[in-house]
Amino acid sequence: MTFSPGLEARFADLLTHYPEGRHRGALIPMLMYAQDEVGAITPDLMAELAARLGISVLQVDEVVGYYSMLHKKPQGKYHVQICTNVACMLLGGAELYEQACTRLGVGHKQTQASGRFSLEEVECIGACSWAPAIQVNYDFHHDVTPAKLDEILDGLQ
Repeated sequence: MTFSPGLEARFADLLTHYPEGRHRGALIPMLMYAQDEVGAITPDLMAELAARLGISVLQVDEVVGYYSMLHKKPQGKYHVQICTNVACMLLGGAELYEQACTRLGVGHKQTQASGRFSLEEVECIGACSWAPAIQVNYDFHHDVTPAKLDEILDGLQ
């Protein structure tokens, strides 16, 4: 699999931060950077990174399956993740998720036909102290109210 020269340079730099034989630690950032370039974590991408890091494709696939920020199919230009775990749920996370479903016309792990928005209900984004929380691509939003959710989505239209 071929990556851009910029991504190849980023991979090479990442590997310098891990001692020989410990390059597996670079897997998550490599997956994230590659996903940003390729659009999704494909079987070819997993095989390529496994070979580069000297691990099995199964080990890569296990990591991809565990982390909600890694996706095996392309997401919308704006990927909206809404936490509905306990703290967020108790403070309105489930209602925010329902509001987003209605507003965007898609459900869990679905993408609008236009490709503009995709939506995902997530278990936890590590922001329990600022619940309810959402993430749009790599941007976190805390203490989200229904009005604030509308404002965020309006800003992306």
